[in-house]
Amino acid sequence: MDDRRFCVNISPTERIGRIAVGLAAVAIAIALFREPGPAGAAALKVLLGLAGLDLVFTGATGHCPLYKALGHVPASLKGKNNDRYP
Repeated sequence: MDDRRFCVNISPTERIGRIAVGLAAVAIAIALFREPGPAGAAALKVLLGLAGLDLVFTGATGHCPLYKALGHVPASLKGKNNDRYP
């Protein structure tokens, strides 16, 4: 089996939550960019937007690279996700 293949390692409930929180973070980052502020705040706005995009992406794909690196699999996915999780 190819280890580079994405496997779903996020539960359906968490996927919905990630997408919702990610979209909210992106929306807030966009709203904050419309407000003037110090230069240092711009970097934080960009980081908020990127974090939101990451949450949306991982929620949409169902794969979290950090979970994979840590070997975390939700109990609801063990045994029925695919043959990688006993």
